[in-house]
Amino acid sequence: MFELMLEILLWLEDAIWIYFCFPFIVLMGIYFSWKSGFVQVRSFTTALNNFLTLLRQKHVADGKVHPLQAFFACVGGCIGIGNIVAVCTAVTIGGPGALLWLWLTATLGAIIKYSEVYLGIKYRVVDAHGHFRGGPMYYLQRVFNGSWAPITVSLLLCMYGVEVYQFSIMASSISLNFDLPKIPVVGVLLVLVLYAAWGGIRRVGMISSATVPIFVVVYCSMGAYVIFQNAAVIPEVLLTVFTTAFTGHAAVGGFIGSTILIAVTQGIRRACYTGDIGIGYASVIHSESSVIQPEKQASLVIVDIFLDTFIICTTTILLILVTGVWNQNIPQELMVQTALGTVFSHVEWFMPFFLFLLGFSTINAYFAVGLNCAQYLGGKPAKIAYFIYATVALGLFSFVDPTVAQTIMTSVGGLLLIMNCYGIYVLRNEIGFDIERASKANPES
Repeated sequence: MFELMLEILLWLEDAIWIYFCFPFIVLMGIYFSWKSGFVQVRSFTTALNNFLTLLRQKHVADGKVHPLQAFFACVGGCIGIGNIVAVCTAVTIGGPGALLWLWLTATLGAIIKYSEVYLGIKYRVVDAHGHFRGGPMYYLQRVFNGSWAPITVSLLLCMYGVEVYQFSIMASSISLNFDLPKIPVVGVLLVLVLYAAWGGIRRVGMISSATVPIFVVVYCSMGAYVIFQNAAVIPEVLLTVFTTAFTGHAAVGGFIGSTILIAVTQGIRRACYTGDIGIGYASVIHSESSVIQPEKQASLVIVDIFLDTFIICTTTILLILVTGVWNQNIPQELMVQTALGTVFSHVEWFMPFFLFLLGFSTINAYFAVGLNCAQYLGGKPAKIAYFIYATVALGLFSFVDPTVAQTIMTSVGGLLLIMNCYGIYVLRNEIGFDIERASKANPES
């Protein structure tokens, strides 16, 4: 019965991404890139300068969220266990060529994510406490008649906000590597997550701004060192990436028959999952920023996508390719650990630390978005009910095959992407791309 349910879930995930999300991302990414003059590439240095300028901005008005707190909360949700584990799934199923499609999706998807953040800020509202609230549930009101679309996307974001996949991986890693009983591990992690999420975007942003830079520096340094130690095979690996991207490649015997379509869709769905492209999650978080100019805050997601995909995900995939781990019969959650272990000793001790840093920041960010959506649906009673639902779901999925949790998250993300992309397209003429002009505005604008 369980295997049948898993097969149905996998079929549903494939159907959503192959027949809907794949064409949506490609066609909309090309259209908006052309419409904006490829602003995600052309204005990358301006976006980076905006980020550096905001680093020097120390204070914002009382009750407002610092733009970099919003940025780090969003990045904390993007840079997660998906960058370590989920992208390995793309390679084991779709072959090394999935990396190329990951890069292309990130390039095209950056402008989609920019657009959803722009619309979130443009159509946000001020709640009774003077806080900004925005996201797809607000701008989709201008696209669909009635309240069904905002309610539906809010419900889906509530489901997406309970990150059962990454919580499961994090709990399993700590339990297995330190030989600890899983139930108390799950209990402690739940308490930490509930505490962080209750503080909202501001607290999540503070936590992420402390944990994410540590991970990025340490992980990328270790990864670069391992890759450098295997420099002799890099040309062959890159050739394999580019050739199999257009021919398909079977990772192991169980995946014989992997085709170009699988390589493409695996690269696209993992890029969208790790980068939260088109999901609407980033729009909810960035809408709480104190910045008034939508272009200025939205430009930060270009830096976000670059860091997430071109730095972290690329490091992960090259790690498992140059060490040959990708085509061995190793569980995806242990691939990076095994690759790093070819050079570093005692990886089993600090890998759980890595996964904790990543998983904790991601789960907190998603949870905060889910809480916002629950509040939108039913105020404080809905928030309390959401805490109960999240506690039960995170606890139960800690003892279920992670593949099930990942499939559920990716399927829900696909449904969100479809609704958001349609809404973004309808509101395409409401989006501005003049990042250079917005960057010259004062910090509070």
